[in-house]
Amino acid sequence: MDGKPYQVISGEMHYPRIPREYWRDRLRKAKAMGLNTITTYAFWNLHEPHPGVYDFSGQNDLAAFLRAAQAEGLNVILRPGPYVCAEWELGGYPSWLLKDRSLILRSTNPAYHAAVRRWFKRLATEVKPLLLKNGGPIIAIQVENEYGAFGDDLNYLRQVKDDMVSAGLGDGLMFTSNQASDLAKGSLPDLPAAVNFGSGNAAASTAMLEKYRPNGPRMVGEYWAGWFDKWGEEHHETDGRKEAQEFQWMLEHGYSVSMYMFHGGSSFGWMNGADSHTGKDYHPDTTSYDYDAPLDESGSPRYKYALLQQAIATATHTKPMPVPKGSGRRVFPIAAVKESASLWDNLPQPVHSETPLTFEDLDQNFGYVLYRSTLPAHAKGTLTISGLHDYAVVYVDRKQVGTLDRRLDQSTVTLPSGIRDGAALYILVENTGRVNYSHAILTERTGITGKVLLGDTEVKKWEMFSLPMQDLSHLQFRSSACIGPCFFRTAMTVDRPADTFLDTRGLHKGQLWLGTHNQGRFWSIGPQFTLYTPAPWLHTGANRITWFDLEGDSQHESLTTVQDPVYGSVTHSRESQ
Repeated sequence: MDGKPYQVISGEMHYPRIPREYWRDRLRKAKAMGLNTITTYAFWNLHEPHPGVYDFSGQNDLAAFLRAAQAEGLNVILRPGPYVCAEWELGGYPSWLLKDRSLILRSTNPAYHAAVRRWFKRLATEVKPLLLKNGGPIIAIQVENEYGAFGDDLNYLRQVKDDMVSAGLGDGLMFTSNQASDLAKGSLPDLPAAVNFGSGNAAASTAMLEKYRPNGPRMVGEYWAGWFDKWGEEHHETDGRKEAQEFQWMLEHGYSVSMYMFHGGSSFGWMNGADSHTGKDYHPDTTSYDYDAPLDESGSPRYKYALLQQAIATATHTKPMPVPKGSGRRVFPIAAVKESASLWDNLPQPVHSETPLTFEDLDQNFGYVLYRSTLPAHAKGTLTISGLHDYAVVYVDRKQVGTLDRRLDQSTVTLPSGIRDGAALYILVENTGRVNYSHAILTERTGITGKVLLGDTEVKKWEMFSLPMQDLSHLQFRSSACIGPCFFRTAMTVDRPADTFLDTRGLHKGQLWLGTHNQGRFWSIGPQFTLYTPAPWLHTGANRITWFDLEGDSQHESLTTVQDPVYGSVTHSRESQ
């Protein structure tokens, strides 16, 4: 840097996972821990939610986040993908790419290539002024992301690099990043290579990088100091003492390092991804992306922070700054539920098709789709839904007869006896997060992606009701009770805004909004039982809370606030990626 050796000491933070009002706070805490750089992805699906429709405003203002980092004295490593993984919906790809069944993600396919070129060109208008050569904080740009774990087509990697250069993103340091065993498959000979690994693997993985690139820069692209959670599994906590020791060892041995994550935050809205290697072993990620990182989900330093801060100070022969204070959290009263709206009374106009359409066919990114057809006379036996993505509740004449969960590889429901002739079959399908890892991303269309069979007979002539739940203002709430798929509305009284956590243990499965902010998913199977609720999203007085519960019951729906997050059982083991 400016003719002198420069050791990158970085931590990863993702701008959409942190309320914009808190960007500067989190960046300031990164600087105080001893970091000189911040690493972030650019999330294509956030910025181009529909083809040719771009959004870099408000929470999505990437350039503002990068300028805030620079104002806090931090450099930036930018990772624009186009694939980012990140336990993020479809690995950051816009789901509308999957509508074109000839398009192949992460390939030299012409349709995919054209979309990537357009994305990079538009992204460059935001970030090119912030490149180092233009006086900005961006010191390096990553080409693709852990491609060696997916394939070995170096022509594809070169294509991504060339597209970045063509867009104006190549005026500086470019590099690739892969796990140690994938370095040869996912690196380009003319670019520096970084290595990614989890805590406990520093000596072995850095040795593999040095063997592969004995003369190259010594860079750890991702040092996993924590891990993410999945619905129905355990909450992860890792050993911060060992991580601090290892981090210090890497710095003292001359490595540049980027910690993943320094601050995880929350995958607000519908944006959590899912883990899978085959498409059947489906593990959707929780809304919380706390990651057991040095800064917790609410931005408070946990014990790891001070240990890592001291490790950095020791390795760099500097004096650590005072450990920042945590966020002041409070509890607020929430009124009992008095208003509800049945989904059955709030359906939009349907789309008709002989066979079921996917979300992508309906130009819908997230949410729910209700499928309706008519059962044949004397209907009985087993109903089979092939290719269900991802969770379904099955009804006959609006009475629930079963649920299907892709996590459990479920596809059949036995219909009850005595169904009337011409009964209505309803299948309410939830998108619980498209896979973000492995070749499964190639087939991640959502909804009913195959056939519906009753016995051996295919059910046809479908109506599809799109339920993206982007605007709830049209819902007709009543004071009467509601059971089944229902929306509920209440208010939280705030005397002075402060961070809090909504305790969802009195709910079942669904989605929750604070005012117009989509806070994310809740699910009674855990391990996450609270939703982080940031102070900037609150105002003095009554704050409206709305949620949709697939298994709603007015008599038993309850919501409270707590000062600290609530998790289920804990594991200290991080499974291999």
